[in-house]
Amino acid sequence: MVVQQYRDGGGARAVRALAAAGVIAVTAGCLGGDGGGGAGDGSGQRSVAADRPLDLLGQAADVLVEAGGAETRTSMETAAGGTRVTIRGQGAYDFRKQMGRLRVVLPKDAAGKDTAGAGGHRPITELLAPGALYMKNRGAGVPDDKWVRIDTTGLKDGNLVTGGVTDPMAAAELLRGAADVTYAGKTELAGVTVHHYRGVADLDRAARAASPQSRGALSAAAKGFSKDAVPFDAYLDEDGRLRKVRHRFTFSSDARGPEVSVVSTLLLYGFGLPVTVALPDEDAIYTGEIRQG
Repeated sequence: MVVQQYRDGGGARAVRALAAAGVIAVTAGCLGGDGGGGAGDGSGQRSVAADRPLDLLGQAADVLVEAGGAETRTSMETAAGGTRVTIRGQGAYDFRKQMGRLRVVLPKDAAGKDTAGAGGHRPITELLAPGALYMKNRGAGVPDDKWVRIDTTGLKDGNLVTGGVTDPMAAAELLRGAADVTYAGKTELAGVTVHHYRGVADLDRAARAASPQSRGALSAAAKGFSKDAVPFDAYLDEDGRLRKVRHRFTFSSDARGPEVSVVSTLLLYGFGLPVTVALPDEDAIYTGEIRQG
């Protein structure tokens, strides 16, 4: 196989956080792995292999906007201090409105208990919207009928890892900062022919090239992560639609703590799916104190 290289200029705390927050607190750690597969027809009029990879990856977010809605599976794996935890999610996302709804399942510890506490924890419902993350069944003292709202532009990671799910649009927009891309050839993903690209995305560059709705969160991530370089593997079908992407994030839990490695995987399928996301009313938002331990 001929490998082609393309270059462009420019450049035990994790488990405790899960138990305290229900998902991942960016100050302690987060999650990854594979999220499973999906179905779909990858036929199209043009071949992505015939185009320049840097152009294709830079346009991946725009192609998803054209596609509209899609089903998604996610996984996030955190490695910190010899401990690994994985959080998985499944749902649907509207790339035109940049809104989605996912069901996030927390992992169990080595003793088989849910990391959210001895009493166990129901799956968390997450609503993704431009600049905001809503979570229900979050635990940590939040009433069952209330939602927690987080301003993602105020998070150090821009919600790339905090919620245990990387926002699908942000994951695609990160590819706008791609450089040092290698074409790894054709393969099959859930019966669909895809083209595999490896590379490194620069957070700051991606933020500057992102859509207005994603720019604030990605700019926050560019300032908050200890490394701007984010290695990735991306798989595009014959229509240039992103079918799978895996990012590897690195950040420090605190000034003196060890670096935390997070692998976030997103799978997309069922393109064209109508997606309806209703955000909670203001009176359904919890405004009290949230326990952190």
